[in-house]
Amino acid sequence: MNSPFTFIHTEPKNMDPSKKYPAIFLLHGMGSNEQDLPGLVAEFKDSCHIFSLRGPITHKPGYAFFTIQDIGEPDRPVFDKVVHFIREFIDEASFVYNIDVEKVVLMGFSQGAILAQSLAFVLGNKLTAVVALSGYIPDFVKNEYHKQSVEHMPIFISHGEYDYVLPHQWGLESKDFFESLGAAVTFKSYPDGHGVTPANHLDLVTFLKEQIS
Repeated sequence: MNSPFTFIHTEPKNMDPSKKYPAIFLLHGMGSNEQDLPGLVAEFKDSCHIFSLRGPITHKPGYAFFTIQDIGEPDRPVFDKVVHFIREFIDEASFVYNIDVEKVVLMGFSQGAILAQSLAFVLGNKLTAVVALSGYIPDFVKNEYHKQSVEHMPIFISHGEYDYVLPHQWGLESKDFFESLGAAVTFKSYPDGHGVTPANHLDLVTFLKEQIS
């Protein structure tokens, strides 16, 4: 892979080289790393390609995918560049690893959820589904990005009711925006802050099974 990202890749168990397999791409939150999210999709490691990317920017104690001007305001030039590189990564991985292009899921938490939702519009039908855990859609993505169709795209959005990092209302606004464009949104709230509860984990696994099993 000719990629600027450090990443972890696990492949399906006992792969048949004549077959293509689903893929899940993971994007972590600010200050975390590529080790953070694979545990949430461990149930799929024997049947799917799983790629977990590390953000390219050092942000102690880990990494970030983009910088911010303020809460809710990514630095546009940095954001646009990382969106471009993630799109290229997914395209190249789909070719190199013989992925079933009808079963490609992009999942992210916090910063990763912001990117996953934005990339839904960039990639359109190249994605089978999107999972966004505690994120939002930047205003410039809503208002200025050229958007591929997300009509009928299954999207799982979850948010903690007591999230004081990224307000719960922002998750609701993402739901409403996607639904206004015809996406099939599953929205879940949990009595939690900025994190993933066991109930949230169970719900996202159920959603993923429906998309790629």
